[in-house]
Amino acid sequence: MPKTMTKYQLDHFKEKVRRNFDPLIEEQELLVKQYRAEATEKIVSKLAKKMGADKILADFKKAEEQLEAVREKARTFFKKKQQQDPTNKGLIYNMRERDERISLKDCKEQLTDWARDLVDREIRRRPEGLKLKQLEELKRHSIDVVMESGTPQELIKLLDDTTKKIGIAWVVDTSKIKQIAQN
Repeated sequence: MPKTMTKYQLDHFKEKVRRNFDPLIEEQELLVKQYRAEATEKIVSKLAKKMGADKILADFKKAEEQLEAVREKARTFFKKKQQQDPTNKGLIYNMRERDERISLKDCKEQLTDWARDLVDREIRRRPEGLKLKQLEELKRHSIDVVMESGTPQELIKLLDDTTKKIGIAWVVDTSKIKQIAQN
């Protein structure tokens, strides 16, 4: 009668699946993130131009620069008045930023979000995205195999067959490892 696995054995095999797959998945995610960042940065200005938002962004930038200059002028004026006039000693300077309206930053963030969505769709079709998807599916499959197999020997064989597809040997041949000489 085949021996069934204990909870500890199942946990061990699941952890070993994670140890083998997680570094590969993380490495692939870094490649995807790098591509995503570069592509998003490149596409934002093209998307803005294609949509006609580049003119709005330019107008916004000019207006915000003028507005900031006026704000600074107002801050300086009121701060000096409060400090100079002895009758204003009780006045408290409390000019603060109030940015409750749409801004150039808001527009750029929206365009960046849209560009990122376009890039994400494209990444799924690129080799980096396909490889990441494949690694995640193999990891999920391996964990399913762990939970669904009957015996440790059967499980080891199934996991070895699965991981060979990505160049990982589940069963490591230790006969070729040199003996460490003791002094």
